[in-house]
Amino acid sequence: MGQSLDFEFIHENKCKRAVLLFHGMTGSPYEMKKMGKALYEADFDVFCYCLPGHGTSPINIKTVRWEDWYTESTMHYRNLTKKYDEVYLGGLCMGAVLALAIASEYRDVRGILSLSTTLFLDGWTIPWYNFLMPIGVHTILRYYYSFPEREPYGLKNEALRKKIAALQKRNTEALDNYPMSCIYELLKFSKYAQKNMFKVQAPVLLMHAKEDDLTSPKSAEFVYKNVGSNIRKYIRLEDSYHLVVMDNERDFVFKTCIDFLNDLSAYAPKTEKLPPVDDTFTESAGL
Repeated sequence: MGQSLDFEFIHENKCKRAVLLFHGMTGSPYEMKKMGKALYEADFDVFCYCLPGHGTSPINIKTVRWEDWYTESTMHYRNLTKKYDEVYLGGLCMGAVLALAIASEYRDVRGILSLSTTLFLDGWTIPWYNFLMPIGVHTILRYYYSFPEREPYGLKNEALRKKIAALQKRNTEALDNYPMSCIYELLKFSKYAQKNMFKVQAPVLLMHAKEDDLTSPKSAEFVYKNVGSNIRKYIRLEDSYHLVVMDNERDFVFKTCIDFLNDLSAYAPKTEKLPPVDDTFTESAGL
C-alpha cells in the first residue's frame, strides 16, 4: 500500500511526444500499464498517475470531489505541455471523461483516446435498485453506502477476471466496491463534461464494448454526436466488457490507439503515417 502505483515510461532520446493516461473510477494506474508499455514501444513517452483518493486506504476516496480529480489531472497535463511538442490524452472509464473535460478547456490537446467512456452508469450489471441511486447520492447516505462490484469485474476473459478479483481484495490496485460518494462525484463530473462537450476540438478516438457491464454504449454515442471535433472515430468492440485495455481485444485496442495517434503526429514513422480519418463508426470483428 505504501508503494506508488504511478508510472512513467520515458525514452532517453528526448522524445517529442507524450501520452498522459488516466485510470478509471476506483481503479489505479495498474489497469493502464500494459497500454502504457505498448505506447512507449511505439515511441511515445507515457505518464499515468493515481487520481486523488485512489491507490491508498479505501476511506480516502470518500473524501474527494470531482474537482480534485480534474485539478490534479490538469496540472499533470500543463506540466507535460512545457516539455513536449505534442501531448495526447487517454483514459478509461472516468479517465476518459477527464481527458475530454481537459480538452474542452485546453485547445492544444493534440488527440484523445476515449475508452469505455463513463457518462452514464447504465451497464447490464448495475443493480436493479439503481433507480434509488438519485435519492441516496443526494443525501448523507452517500458517505455510508457502497455498491459492491461483482462478476464479471469488467472482464469477459475468465482467467483475467479471477486475477482482478484477487487484486481487489487488497484494495490498492482496485477497490471491490463503488462508494456512493464516488458515484455522486462521477455523476456531477459527467454533467460538467456533457455540458462542455461541444468545446472539445481535438481529434477523438472512441472505443467501447457493445456489452460493457458498467456503462452502455450510450456514453460513447453521446460523445460521438456532441463533441466539437472535426476528426472523430468510434469503434464498437464485440468481444470485451468494460476493461477494454485488459480484456480479449486489448491488442487490437492498443494497435488502433497507436495508429490513431501516429496519424495525427508530426513525429510518427513515415511509413505508418496516414491521413486522419474523419467522422467514422466501425465495429470490431470480435477478435
